[in-house]
Amino acid sequence: MAPMSSRNRNRPPELDPPSPDPGAAEGDHALPPLSAQQRRILLKTARQSIAAGLERGGPLQVNTAEYDERLQAPAASFVTLHMGRDLRGCIGSLEARRPLICDVAANAFAAAFQDPRFPPLVASELSALHIHISVLNPPEDMTFTSEEDLLGQLRPGVDGLILSEGESHRATFLPSVWHTLPHPRQFLNQLKIKAGLPPDYWSDSLRVQRYTTESFGEEDLTGGHEAERP
Repeated sequence: MAPMSSRNRNRPPELDPPSPDPGAAEGDHALPPLSAQQRRILLKTARQSIAAGLERGGPLQVNTAEYDERLQAPAASFVTLHMGRDLRGCIGSLEARRPLICDVAANAFAAAFQDPRFPPLVASELSALHIHISVLNPPEDMTFTSEEDLLGQLRPGVDGLILSEGESHRATFLPSVWHTLPHPRQFLNQLKIKAGLPPDYWSDSLRVQRYTTESFGEEDLTGGHEAERP
């Protein structure tokens, strides 16, 4: 496999490893927090889905009846993969359209094999792969009268943002991006660029939604991912 370039390893910044977010339990629309066991199941499922991709060329086929109601409930997630400190893939969902357990399985497979910035994962990489999952709370529309008003409402380290302009410009930054872009104006400008807009772009039709996440990785589990393999 061709080595990953530094350009691929370092972009985009919003795909840095997620960490638990202080705002994850805030808001009227926040999902119930996951238990430690549910987190372990999701991480194990993500790894099994990647292994299934290596063995059979497709994601893990999940039988939702085997899981509890929290994991069966529709939810959106992002799965982020790293090799050491280097990004190796990240794919996610912004809308809750399928059971959380299925969403994680599908996104883990896609992050490993369908992220267009990287070549498909190969078997020799699996043992060194680090998996992070972010479960998104439902987004809420933000109301603002100007860019300055919007910037003043942002909560660094807490808010993930979805920025939309018309049908052709849409992008998101996970809350973990604040580690890389800690200043609200820098955060917003880079999100505009990701959406294909100039950093100084402003329009009254611009739509911004914010969300929080519950984020966790294999390193949060005792014994790491070795204990979670099938």
